[in-house]
Amino acid sequence: MDAETLSRRTLRFVNVAHALDHFVLLIYPTAVIAIAAQTGRSYGELIPLATGAFVAFGLCALPMGWLADRFGRRTLLAIFFFGYGLSCLGVASAGSPTAFLVWLCMLGLASAIYHPVGSTMLVSHARRLGRDLGVNGVWGNLGAATASGVTALLATAFGWQAAFVVPGLVCLACGTAFLALVPGDGAGSQGRAGGKPVLPVARPIPLLCVFAFAVVAGGMTFNITTIALPKVVDERVGAGLPLFLIGSVATLVFAFGALTQLLMGRLIDRYSLPVLFLGLSILQPLGLGLAAASTGVPLMAGLVLTMAALYGQVVINDAMVARYVPPLYRARAYSVRYFLGFTVSGFVVPLIGLLHDRGGFGLVLGIAAAFGAVIAAAALGFFVLTRQPASPAVAPAA
Repeated sequence: MDAETLSRRTLRFVNVAHALDHFVLLIYPTAVIAIAAQTGRSYGELIPLATGAFVAFGLCALPMGWLADRFGRRTLLAIFFFGYGLSCLGVASAGSPTAFLVWLCMLGLASAIYHPVGSTMLVSHARRLGRDLGVNGVWGNLGAATASGVTALLATAFGWQAAFVVPGLVCLACGTAFLALVPGDGAGSQGRAGGKPVLPVARPIPLLCVFAFAVVAGGMTFNITTIALPKVVDERVGAGLPLFLIGSVATLVFAFGALTQLLMGRLIDRYSLPVLFLGLSILQPLGLGLAAASTGVPLMAGLVLTMAALYGQVVINDAMVARYVPPLYRARAYSVRYFLGFTVSGFVVPLIGLLHDRGGFGLVLGIAAAFGAVIAAAALGFFVLTRQPASPAVAPAA
């Protein structure tokens, strides 16, 4: 197979995997509403059962870059497809809190593979970095956006188990097709991040620390908002709405994130990453603050603004790793990036239950707004540090 065909096929499966990664991980936050109604257990009791999934999502990302370098990225992505599918079927068979906990942990372990491995594959095969990152981001957002609506539809029509069985079978089918159509990792564009050289920096350690703060805070706002969104809509937009309408409204909010990712993808190819990062970071505390202080239509406006900023930042963060980290270290850099972002933020699942019981979603979203302010401060620091010229002696090789 020629390199061009391999790259096209690889990018298509990486995009599909991104959609499935976010779709499957967000099934439970909507399905839990139906599970609570069927079992008689409270939302505050059931939602913490997903803690292991979201912690594993980040914690297990750390070794994935090393495993990909050792066993091949194609092998790891195939394991992702099959592991996700089997875990979904396991959750559907769960009949007790312990079973839910175990199978959701397995689901989180499988989900941890995608971002370190898929992001590295994407950067290696990209022809235009910003465009391909933007398109990939839209696929991920499509998965997140449709998770609530599709889950609600399946749970309403066929029971909550169907909400896991159907995606599980899709994952298994995609894994089979991936192994048949993509014969190897391939060289792609020789790891040059869409054909562009690595950007040199004058003070890499302070820049790394500032970026780490942004990644951790961004993981907190991302998980708080995406996990809590269906229940926020249920309580603060229209109390008493049927589950299907709750999921549909949540899907509509997610859709605005896809538009931002397409825009960011195009802007990344034209403008400075630090400038884009700084401008976008201001929107998160503004949107979350508005959502925390309001209900109804103003709440929806705040959530739309927040979702646009959240998903736009994902594209920018991945582009930063691609443009500032030498090719040899990218897989491990993506592992660390997602380890920081998702491991700490995985603990927001019990935090949401605790804060919700004490102060409702006004308190939950207010805490998220505080993390959004941390992101804005980190973006300002990143902008200042990258304004300092790098000497040729410390510039990394492309």
